[in-house]
Amino acid sequence: MVAKTFGSAVHGVDAQTITVEVNIIQGNKFWMSGLPDNAVKESQHRVESAMKGLGYYMPRNKVVVNLAPADVRKEGSAYDLPIALGIIQASGQVPIEKLDQYVIMGELSLDGILRPIRGALPIAIQSRKENFKGIVLPKANAREAAIVNKLNVIGVETLKEAIDFFTDKIQIDPLVVDTREVFNEQLNTYDSDFRDVQGQENIKRALEIAAAGGHNAIMIGPPGAGKTMLAKRLPSILPPLTLNEALETTKIHSVAGRLGTNDALITNRPFRSPHHTISDVALVGGGGNPQPGEISLSHNGVLFLDELPEFKRTVLEVMRQPMEERRVTISRAKVSIDYPANFMLIASMNPCPCGYYNHPEKECVCAPGVVQRYLSKVSGPLLDRIDLHVEVVPVSFDEMTSQRKSESSEEIRVRVVAAREIQAKRFKGNREMYCNAMMGSSMVKKVCVINDAGRTLLKTAMERLGLSARAYDRILKVSRTIADLAGSEEIKIEHLAEAIQYRSLDREGWAG
Repeated sequence: MVAKTFGSAVHGVDAQTITVEVNIIQGNKFWMSGLPDNAVKESQHRVESAMKGLGYYMPRNKVVVNLAPADVRKEGSAYDLPIALGIIQASGQVPIEKLDQYVIMGELSLDGILRPIRGALPIAIQSRKENFKGIVLPKANAREAAIVNKLNVIGVETLKEAIDFFTDKIQIDPLVVDTREVFNEQLNTYDSDFRDVQGQENIKRALEIAAAGGHNAIMIGPPGAGKTMLAKRLPSILPPLTLNEALETTKIHSVAGRLGTNDALITNRPFRSPHHTISDVALVGGGGNPQPGEISLSHNGVLFLDELPEFKRTVLEVMRQPMEERRVTISRAKVSIDYPANFMLIASMNPCPCGYYNHPEKECVCAPGVVQRYLSKVSGPLLDRIDLHVEVVPVSFDEMTSQRKSESSEEIRVRVVAAREIQAKRFKGNREMYCNAMMGSSMVKKVCVINDAGRTLLKTAMERLGLSARAYDRILKVSRTIADLAGSEEIKIEHLAEAIQYRSLDREGWAG
């Protein structure tokens, strides 16, 4: 007798339904086909132990398990539960019905308890697309999967509970989650606020411009000037996630296994801050079993690279293409996977190894030429892709102890959202573009029109600073964002002048 159950394989951020076929025929041994990896093959021992603990037996005949389609590689331990149910059904130990109505996934421990799986959300989305009645999976993943409406999500804790559910010995009510209610309840709950930052008004202004136009930014300043503190508060002034963005972000974290048991939906923009010892694979994604990297985990949010020159050069260089294309492609001999990577890059760095080059009070002790070598660790092409170069100076004692109230993140966000709405109208009908930072050269020429005075100013700046063609476009994009924040249809000369000043690393005096 052939028993069929249904599982799912996750590739990238999408899932594909897998048919788990079990047949028991004359012969011996346990055979598995369908391109399983070692983790799937080892399911025999977990399944046998879990079944014996419940009084069931592993047939001594030849047990053939086929995972179809057979040309798709199956990875991970989440096929344990459908394989166990298929063996019990095929061997006639218990007549299990309704197996064809549900997608079933779960990793079994040796005593039959189910462990959490990765990718529950994309699996649930695919199950609804293919009109399955529901999905049976570990209870720890149930809330995550229940974000998908019109799908019966059955959370079980043990193999016995799953068998009892399918044989109608117990009734398990589907978990229901009101997606919009969860989304609205948890929206914009940030622990950090710009209200807590004294002084640094010029940096706040630069980060406001970055948030309004989706621009990348780098902060250069001495240790303790507040670069990390300011960067951590950037997500609090970004426009709130839309429901579609929240679902897309949650899918990536679900595939990476980064969602907690009680987290059904990511409602705040991600903020990822990897250590400078990170490898290029950990940053962009990949590995033997491809997983999303930090740039994908920061999708729709912020990727913060602290102490930028300390990162390995190869790590920084692999970011250049994803920053332009806003996605990363992991290519292997037999598979190619796309991960979204639409993030804002915020970086920080000291101006020199000792940290005090160009400091207003302390003297730099670095030898001649050291500053140049330190800055050259960050390549020119990467810096060209960063729109805002901002100089951070330490906060004075008077500013630090001032009783003057700073603007809250909510007040700044109002202006950012208004600027984004202007951009949304500007790029209406273009799905690939919704903020100024995404404009290509042709769109820049169309949207960022400057008058003769502005052209003269920009020409002078280009000649004196030796800016590249890409830097020229970046200045125009930033000036367009500054004009949007001011509610101006035209790019005025003051908007252009402010944009030019955010190219600190191109100025003379930073050569060391």
